[in-house]
Amino acid sequence: MLLVRSSLRSDHGATTTKARPAARAPAPSVGRVRVPAQYYVVRSGDTLGAIAGRFGTTVDTLLGLNPGVEPTTLRPGQRLRIR
Repeated sequence: MLLVRSSLRSDHGATTTKARPAARAPAPSVGRVRVPAQYYVVRSGDTLGAIAGRFGTTVDTLLGLNPGVEPTTLRPGQRLRIR
């Protein structure tokens, strides 16, 4: 059996001090979860609209992920980031 006696009791003449709060670990940052990049290789006849629809995204998102890509000049074999 373990018996613990408080040594900071005010009735024994000891002064009490206010305990500092324990240091907390920093809260995790709130933000987006990083999704690994996913790519698609353009096939003959593909359009950005069709590719976006196939992968459940938008043409604007595809253009944002692929700066410099011209939607009207896709080439078979061209690699596009889709996520």
